[in-house]
Formats: sequence, C-alpha cells, structure tokens
Amino acid sequence: MMNLPNALASMRIALAPLMFIFLVNRDLSLFSGLHVSWIDYFATLIFVIASATDFFDGYIARNWNQKTQLGAILDPLADKMLTLAAFLGLMMIDRANPWAIFLILTREFFITGLRVAAMGEGKDIAASMAGKVKTVLQMIAIGFLMMNWPYANLLLWAAVALTLYSGYEYIIGYTKKGTN
Repeated sequence: MMNLPNALASMRIALAPLMFIFLVNRDLSLFSGLHVSWIDYFATLIFVIASATDFFDGYIARNWNQKTQLGAILDPLADKMLTLAAFLGLMMIDRANPWAIFLILTREFFITGLRVAAMGEGKDIAASMAGKVKTVLQMIAIGFLMMNWPYANLLLWAAVALTLYSGYEYIIGYTKKGTN
C-alpha cells in the first residue's frame, strides 16, 4: 500500500541517484553551459532533504498508524541506497577513506542479509537504538564529507566504530534469541 511514509521512502530512493550525479560530476554544466561552482552545496542539499525523509516517514508511520509491510522493506532499502550512493560518490571524489567505506558497506550488506534470512525464518530483527544512532551519525558524516569539512573523516571513523558495534549487536541478538 502506497501511503505517505512509503511515498517519502520512495522519494529517498529517487533522490539517491540524483544526489550521486551531482556529487561525482565535478564539471557539471546547467542552463546553457553555466558552470556550477556550487555543486557541493546542491548535492548536500539533495542529501539533507533525502535524509530528512527518513525521520518523517518513520514518525508519520508510527504516530499516524501507517506502518505497512511495504514500509518495513522500503525504509531500510531507501537508507541503504542513499548511504551507498553518497559513500561511493565521496570515495570517487577522494573525500572518504576507502577502508572506512568498505567496513561500513560490508556491515550494511551483511546485516541486511541477516535480517532477510531472519524474516524467512519468521523472526523479526528490529532496528536497535545503536542501529538508529549509527544511521544518524553516518548521515551527519556524509553531509560534512560532502562539504569537505576538515574534520569530517573523524566523524566518518566514529560512524565506522558505531556501525561495527551495532552490527555486533544484531549478530548477538540473532544468535542468542533470534530476535533483537
């Protein structure tokens, strides 16, 4: 069912490739050849808007009783697509450490696979608080990396640490109880 939260998650999915295009095309020209020197700001604006939909879709789904099975799949998929596009783009323009991105993406794909396997077993691995904070920290780090902030890589490594910790929590929760 396509309700407002699912539409917001779908919008996040649609904005991910647009943000990626602006991020990696450093010599992008628009409007009859006008060179865009503010490309970082525009890519960051798209990312911030897309990230904000993550908060609003969850808030609306919970508080307006609009949770759906489609939303339970779309929301984490949209998160992964947005962060994947941002991290790969940042790596392509040499603003993010490839090892940090490798660790984050490896954890994301592994835990997503674990959650899908659990669903196949009729189990639910709910998002943990560490997982939610991890997502916020990743998004903050991405925004600062996009703006080429001098200390952005410190935020990125903090996000790596929390990403790995939250992954550990999911694995322990799955192996001990089958749920989190």
